[in-house]
Amino acid sequence: MPNTQARSLFPIELGRNGLLVVAARALRTFGYGCTSVLLAELLTQDGDAPWQTGLLLAVAAAGSVFASLLLGLFADVWGRRRTLVACGCLMAVTGAVFALSESYPVLIAAAFIGTISPSTNDNTPFSGVEQAILAQTCAPARHTSVFTCYNVTALASGALGALAAAALGLQTWTSAPDAAFALYALLAAGTVTLFRNLTPQAEPPRTAPAGPERRRGRVPGQIRLLAALSALDALAALAGGLTTMLLPHTVANLLLACIPFAPDLATAVVLLLLRQTVSKIDVPARQAFTAAVVPPGQRTAAASMTSLARSVAVSVAPIAATTMLTGTLAALGAPLLLGAALGLGYDLALWRAYRGVPLS
Repeated sequence: MPNTQARSLFPIELGRNGLLVVAARALRTFGYGCTSVLLAELLTQDGDAPWQTGLLLAVAAAGSVFASLLLGLFADVWGRRRTLVACGCLMAVTGAVFALSESYPVLIAAAFIGTISPSTNDNTPFSGVEQAILAQTCAPARHTSVFTCYNVTALASGALGALAAAALGLQTWTSAPDAAFALYALLAAGTVTLFRNLTPQAEPPRTAPAGPERRRGRVPGQIRLLAALSALDALAALAGGLTTMLLPHTVANLLLACIPFAPDLATAVVLLLLRQTVSKIDVPARQAFTAAVVPPGQRTAAASMTSLARSVAVSVAPIAATTMLTGTLAALGAPLLLGAALGLGYDLALWRAYRGVPLS
């Protein structure tokens, strides 16, 4: 009996492909955690001005948006395995370029074609394809637990990557930022090896052509729902980008709103840490919901479009936050309050979207 319970708590239905995808994301987010801490230092060492750092991150975000759109439309046609291998190779090239080159135009080009992230958030072209593969590894009833494994592993790896960045500062062979991006390239090469071992079951299932009733009714309804979910994801990402889905996410946003009113720094830190413990609980459920409301053959596009919407919103949020971090608005904690308000609005809207929606 205990063994049965243990098996029900662990997503053993992941199978070979699921384990490979989870492992690849863990390697990738370890690299993000390591390089995000040292990216600004790297550019400063190269003599680049602060505005150039902002421009590079904006170009990287634009590249991620473009690639997510491209993969959402064509990854299932090109082949998921082939697509992920190609993206992993581009990531490895980008890491090598950042480790070896000090030319700003070269770094800009590498940031656009690769996946440079200023944080451990994985709003990258990989995620849409990976989520579509994961959704095929188990029965729909297990989607939430599978996506939980996918996200928790990534979060833990990102934290360890940030810790590794400190350790790289202790070595004397080269600068810590150069070492971090060299490691990033090696980790990307590791993901390529993992993706090459995906089985044919990772590819989209072959389905019969949809009948007239499905073409006229269900598909347009799914498109409208996807558009709504993408807009909601963008709203949540915008809220998160101002330093911020639905009970635990609501609690997280209420805690965020309390931070500007904290009487001292220690209280503010405690509130922020409490907020962080529950702010990501919604992610697996949201990904499982997205996989459930569309047919299997449309999951890559659905996951990629929601990721794309988040990438666009995240790239806009720092500009808005910078505007509010001056004068009276900063004193009132405007970025935190607006982020909490947007997040709570998202919670309410997503709750309404969940009600009564038929799942595939």
